[in-house]
Amino acid sequence: MLADAAYGNDHGFRAELEKLKLQYVVGVQSSTTVWPPDMVPLPPKARRATGRPPKLLRRDEKHQPLAVKGLALCLSAADLRRVSWREGTRGTMHSRFAALRVRVAHRDYWRSQPHPELWLLLEWPKTEKEPTKYWLSNLSASISIRKLVATATLRWRIERDYEELKQELGLGHFEGRNWRGFHHHATLCIAAYGFLVTERCLFSPAQNSCAGKIPFHLPPVPRQLKARGSARQDRTA
Repeated sequence: MLADAAYGNDHGFRAELEKLKLQYVVGVQSSTTVWPPDMVPLPPKARRATGRPPKLLRRDEKHQPLAVKGLALCLSAADLRRVSWREGTRGTMHSRFAALRVRVAHRDYWRSQPHPELWLLLEWPKTEKEPTKYWLSNLSASISIRKLVATATLRWRIERDYEELKQELGLGHFEGRNWRGFHHHATLCIAAYGFLVTERCLFSPAQNSCAGKIPFHLPPVPRQLKARGSARQDRTA
């Protein structure tokens, strides 16, 4: 699952992805607070002679999480790694990145256990005074930074596809007023775009390309399936 900071900055959204056991790389704002590597909230207070034992995690004035921007500014140039991820119109695209294992600090003072570890990925171009982008990801702890960067930067494909769907295939031309009509319109546009992309792959100039050998595995269609919006069988034409 890929998303920009408009979604990724919502802790509830990330929590639901975790519940669905979906892997994600989502953008976050520079103000998102995390616990730096090897640092966690303070344990619950010691149990008193009477009353229930404390269970909630704690913070104090000297033990506080950091905003991801503040954590990034603590890094040195040696902590940043130059990574290339794809070919662009002006050559290979590359920048400086750092990847750290952190724990989100969102309201963990109401929890008995810290949030699980996540990847914090940040991009800090050499020409900038501070990082320009931040991501959180629950991908495997053993993943390489190169693969992490390649996954995070895949959103450009989604944005390009969406732009072409609107401009070339009429996704933005729908003028109806109900969800069913838009759903059908969008489905046809996406199906047409998928066909055009498949045809485009047949003429790929890349050597050793697998164009023309793209496997499609379609799930079987249940016999009793009724397409959404279709007429009832007992209706006359």
